[in-house]
Amino acid sequence: APFATRQLADLGAHVIKVERVDGGDFARGYDTAARGLASHFVWCNRGKESLALDLKDPRGLDVVRRLVADADVFVQNLAHGAAARLGLDATTLCAAHPRLIAVDISGYGASGPYADKRAYDMLVQCEAGLVSATGTPEQPVKAGIPAADIAAGMYAFSGVLAALVRRGTTGRGGPVEVSMLEALAEWMGHPLHHTLHGGTPPVRTGLAHAVIAPYDAYPTADGGRVLLSVQNDREWRRLAEQVLGRPELADDPAFATNPARVAHRDRTDEAVAKALGVLDADEAVARLEAAGIACARLRDVHDLAEHPQLAARDRWREVGSPVGPLRALLPPITLPGGDEARMGAVPALGEHTESLLRAVGMTGDEIAALRRDGVIA
Repeated sequence: APFATRQLADLGAHVIKVERVDGGDFARGYDTAARGLASHFVWCNRGKESLALDLKDPRGLDVVRRLVADADVFVQNLAHGAAARLGLDATTLCAAHPRLIAVDISGYGASGPYADKRAYDMLVQCEAGLVSATGTPEQPVKAGIPAADIAAGMYAFSGVLAALVRRGTTGRGGPVEVSMLEALAEWMGHPLHHTLHGGTPPVRTGLAHAVIAPYDAYPTADGGRVLLSVQNDREWRRLAEQVLGRPELADDPAFATNPARVAHRDRTDEAVAKALGVLDADEAVARLEAAGIACARLRDVHDLAEHPQLAARDRWREVGSPVGPLRALLPPITLPGGDEARMGAVPALGEHTESLLRAVGMTGDEIAALRRDGVIA
C-alpha cells in the first residue's frame, strides 16, 4: 500500500497516510540509513500527509470514516480480517459510498486455505516459486529487492487508475482486490509456462540465461564484469568474427545455433571469457557495441547512484524530510508536455494530524482532548 500510494502522490494525488500513534508505520524503524530516517520509509512515503490515530478507539475510527466520506480512493493492506472488523474493508466502504474506489491488498487473497496466513515479502517470494528460479544451481536465493511487495503495489496502483477510468464512464467506484501471491505469480510467467508446457522448470544459472547462450557476465582485465547477450545466430556470427577473433566458430556445428551453444555452454563461455579477459571494461563494451552485441556493465548500487544515463536525463531531484533535503529519483512515468511529478516531502509521524482534523470540522478543544487521551499523535 505505501508503494502504490506513493505512485499516486507523485502524480498529484492528495494522499493521507494513517499511522499508529505508537511509532507509526513499522517501516519507520527498519534502519537509520537515510540520515537518521529509514531508507525503506523514505522510498515509499514521500508526498503524503501523516495522520497518527488509534483506530481501536471509536473516536479515531470516526476520523477515518469522515475522511473516507470525501475521498476518491481508500487503500489498505492490514492483516486479513482486520479491516473488516473495523468496517474499513472494500465491500463495506463501497456499499456506503458508491463512488469510492476501495483497494484491499492482501498476501494470498480473501478466500482459500491461505487467506489467514501471514505474508511478508520473502515468504511470498518462496510461495510463488521466485526463490526457486533465482540463484545458482547449488543455491536458490531471494531477489535482492522486495519483489512481491513491489508487484502487489504496482498492480494496486494500476488497478486504481483503471477503476478511476471505470468510474468516469459509469459513475461508480467499487472494490479493487490485489494479492501479493497472485501479483508475483504473474511475474513468474516465463518459468511457469516453461514448466507447464515444457515439463521441467528452467534451471538456476546465476547471471547466465537458462535457455540462451552466450548470455552471462564475463570478467575483464581491470577487474570489472561485462554482461553480453546474443539473441540469434546472426549476432553470434558477428561476435565470433568481430569480438572473439574466431570466425570459424560461426559455422562450427557445436556453436552455430543457440541450442548447440546451450548444449556446449562451457565451451561457449570459455571462448567469450578468453576474448574479454584481455580487455578492460571500457574496451570490451566498445568492441561489443561496435559489433552490435547487446551488453551492459555489472554495476553495484553506488554505480547506479552515479549512472551517467540518469545524470544525462536529469532524473535526480531533492525531496524534503524531517532531516532536510534527500536525493531521490524522478518516478519512471514521464508525461512529456505535462507537469513534472510532484515529489513532496517525507512526513514526520503525525505531522499533519491537527490540520487534517481541523479540515474535517474538529475544534481545538476536541483535538486537545484526543491528544490528551492518546487517540492522536
